[in-house]
Amino acid sequence: MADRVVVFFDYQNTYMGARRTFHQRWDPWSCGQFDPVAFAQHVAQDSKYPRVLTQVRIYRGLPDATKQPGPYAAARRQHASWQRDPLVHLVTRPLKYPQNYPNHQTGERPQEKGIDVQLTLDFAVMASRGQYDIGIMVSTDTDLKPALEFVADLTRTEGKPRAEVAAWSAEGQYSRRLAITGRPPLYCHWVGEDVYKGLKDTTDYTIGT
Repeated sequence: MADRVVVFFDYQNTYMGARRTFHQRWDPWSCGQFDPVAFAQHVAQDSKYPRVLTQVRIYRGLPDATKQPGPYAAARRQHASWQRDPLVHLVTRPLKYPQNYPNHQTGERPQEKGIDVQLTLDFAVMASRGQYDIGIMVSTDTDLKPALEFVADLTRTEGKPRAEVAAWSAEGQYSRRLAITGRPPLYCHWVGEDVYKGLKDTTDYTIGT
């Protein structure tokens, strides 16, 4: 029987990682965008064992429609494109804005709050409920390690489910990945530039339809 795979995306972390790995900082903001379902299908199939992708979970902060109407509209267009696929489950939380935004201190910017907590909680709870056999976390945020450690302990005591991670990689660069200590190593699905080229989403979501 094929293992059920659920892929969990820390979207902003993964998007910014793609920009750092494959682009220049002055490139258009569409550079770094990727198709989460295509990415998930790639890593789900990256195994010699039979696997089936059952869900693609995307976690992301959502701009405030009154404070940032343009980015809000762009995000909603992007979300609509993702949600055309029934595998996608989108989780958003409002961005936290600096005091007196947009008349705030230089250097401050809106931040994601609670997204890492929600992703960590869902990764662990779904594992304990047996809702996946393989959970693949796509992020380099070390705040997510407790969820990986929790699932690794389930693997050790019960044999399943298993946690894996995925990360971008580029030749000649140091590539970051999530790892945990004191437990068996987590398998990492390295996604290089050749694969990234097939996952890129070049859509300009700032342009309305």
